[in-house]
Amino acid sequence: MRPLAAAHYAAIVSLILIIFLALAWELWLAPLRPGGSLLVLKVLPLLIPLTGILRGRVYTYQWASMLILAYFAEGIVRARTDGGTSGQLALAEIALSLVFFAACIAFVRLGRRH
Repeated sequence: MRPLAAAHYAAIVSLILIIFLALAWELWLAPLRPGGSLLVLKVLPLLIPLTGILRGRVYTYQWASMLILAYFAEGIVRARTDGGTSGQLALAEIALSLVFFAACIAFVRLGRRH
């Protein structure tokens, strides 16, 4: 697989996984309140770049790489403050956000060369 295609695929997969992780986390796995909470709305900003990422738009990759840092920060905070399942989900959020960030940077850099 070409490096540009690999970065594109990694970004798509990691973004979709972060969306599903956030939904499952706040609705079923470890919500702040039993039955779910309005924190599930944190998924909405992730839906905005989804189309541009799927289509490989460089500009979307550029600003989405900054958006994902908010989710990385949330993961750091919740990994340090929450325990149990929520802490483990926070670690998964950290890992996925780092993969997405790295894939975005790689896609933009490799895209400029082509």
